[in-house]
Amino acid sequence: MTHVLSRWPALLMGSGSHREKQNIVWNMAGSFCYAFASMVLAFLVMRIAGEDQGGVFAFGYSTLGQQMFIVAYFGLRPFQITDGRGEYRFGDYLHHRFLTCGAALAGGAACLLLSGYAPAKAAVVFLLICWKVIDGFADVYESEFQRQGHLHLTGKSNTFRTILSVTVFLTVLAAGRRLAAACAAAVAAQAAGVLVFDVVMIRQLPAVDMGWEWRRMRPLTQAAALLFVSVFLDFYIFSAAKYAIDAYMDDAASGYFNLIFMPTSVINLAAGFVIRPVLTYLTGYWTEGKFERFKKMLLRISGLIGVLSFLAVGLAWFIGRPVLGILEMLLGGDYAGSLTGYHVPFVLVVLGGGFYALLNLYYYVLVILRRQDVIFAIYAVMTAAAVFLAPAMVRRSGIPGAAYAYLTLMTVMTAGFAVCAWLSYRRMRRETDREGEYRPRTEREK
Repeated sequence: MTHVLSRWPALLMGSGSHREKQNIVWNMAGSFCYAFASMVLAFLVMRIAGEDQGGVFAFGYSTLGQQMFIVAYFGLRPFQITDGRGEYRFGDYLHHRFLTCGAALAGGAACLLLSGYAPAKAAVVFLLICWKVIDGFADVYESEFQRQGHLHLTGKSNTFRTILSVTVFLTVLAAGRRLAAACAAAVAAQAAGVLVFDVVMIRQLPAVDMGWEWRRMRPLTQAAALLFVSVFLDFYIFSAAKYAIDAYMDDAASGYFNLIFMPTSVINLAAGFVIRPVLTYLTGYWTEGKFERFKKMLLRISGLIGVLSFLAVGLAWFIGRPVLGILEMLLGGDYAGSLTGYHVPFVLVVLGGGFYALLNLYYYVLVILRRQDVIFAIYAVMTAAAVFLAPAMVRRSGIPGAAYAYLTLMTVMTAGFAVCAWLSYRRMRRETDREGEYRPRTEREK
């Protein structure tokens, strides 16, 4: 055992050959495991513990817990992985993450105190928040792996941590059918996974600078503040329909809507396979002023995401009803007819998921262009729309209304991001043509 533990970092690091292939394969594996877990966990909880417990889990894990995850990681992932000039050290990012994770736990607790939930539901949701916040803490390590050119370590961490925490969670849930106990066990497993797959591994990379200074926390916070608020608002807009269902319908409805929402994870997974590996190339082309290469790659990736989304919507339309029927059978006889009536909302959600995948690409483009102000402006407008639109449509039409609200918000927001990204690109090209030289400004110079 001691021999295995001593060789553990070397086994995870792997050989230096075929690094690009390892990066792609492990990034795909990690993204798949994470997305698959997000898709099926609520379904399995409904199957094992019932529709109400499944609804509580779905809301706590994929909605409020994910919202607090966003507080924990503070929108810094795209900033950190595109920090090619080393404005901040890893130690700065790490200690900043300690602060944001504490804020996330405090914020989650405050939300639950104000929610009016029964103590049992509040306890479960808080444990799910802890689960997701630890995931947010792991992200600072995984972002550094990617920044250092070791995307395969990011994928391995994501893969093995997810498998560990989900396996422990389902084992405890199946054994005792106690959701709170299963969530507590998953939190412990998640913490162990971060230690083994992230904390140990980061010290194997000699280029990582663990130094930090307290005075760097403020400028780092300021540099990412608009990104954080923007991502926080992004997820609120993305989840506005879920929040409305939790507020105006019962826990079972949250579970059912989460099930028809599952394909969005598949679409985002496929888009992630395309987007993540090319971010460093897009960043390099932009910082080096290779605008035509930047444009061609962006158009190619946009087209690929569009094709994947079109195929997903087609499949949802033609085979969606049978798929929903199979889910009903897997859930058990008590669920007969509970999902097939939502075929149209299912298709609308898939279409909205396609727009959201494209939105993410242009979000990263605006981050590379350092247009945080534009990102924030779009999210501010769309948040105001979501606050009114989602509750109104859910009160009026229930789950179908939630699907229409989601599609409307995603369509309008994607259009805003794409238009602003291309306008920013064209403006920078014109400035370069006039000045004859391009040098991107750092955050300090701004």
